[in-house]
Amino acid sequence: MKVIITGATGMVGEGVLHVCLQHPDIEQVLVLGRRSCGVKHPKLKEIIHHDLFNISSIKEQLTGYDACYFCLGITSVGISAEDYFRTTYTLTMHVGETLSRLNPAMTFCYISGGGTDSTENGRVRWARVKGKTENDLMKLPFRQVFAARPGFIKAIKGLNQTHSFYKYISWIFPIGRKLYPNGFCTMEELANSMINATLYGYKKQVLEGTDIIELAKK
Repeated sequence: MKVIITGATGMVGEGVLHVCLQHPDIEQVLVLGRRSCGVKHPKLKEIIHHDLFNISSIKEQLTGYDACYFCLGITSVGISAEDYFRTTYTLTMHVGETLSRLNPAMTFCYISGGGTDSTENGRVRWARVKGKTENDLMKLPFRQVFAARPGFIKAIKGLNQTHSFYKYISWIFPIGRKLYPNGFCTMEELANSMINATLYGYKKQVLEGTDIIELAKK
């Protein structure tokens, strides 16, 4: 497969990129971002494009891909509702709409989040926006669209973008996984679940924690 990854300068995107570069079924990875991910690898190609709200000028470089693993995202804490909506919904949909026209046989996997509100009517703003983004992505003419909703993600040791506070709370993972597996997955499981969803499909479009774990075992 040939895959596109966004958000590779963040913790999740860096982890997904790391797994994809090692996966035997992936022959090429294109990282699309505003700045370099800082990784060098024979499989890796980068497009640095400063305005992801308008990628029409680079569309010729985005054809011929089998999957997009969309890992770009921001927290809703400390920013206006308008800015959060613009980055979470407007940017994601622009990339999705463009790729669906260029690669209709593509599988699009969107990193959403546990607690996302599919009804779009709940009280939590970020959950409504994520829910709308999921719902509207699933209307695009891709071969498949999946929305992954991880909770706590156990990071891969040695990567650069892991949040510093993770080293203080990593002890929670084995306890949480045992008591509430739906809310705890590893970065490897998250990445492999999207790869396997691309290769084999899955019974559900919304991937909760236990779905991520199940898919990663295929």
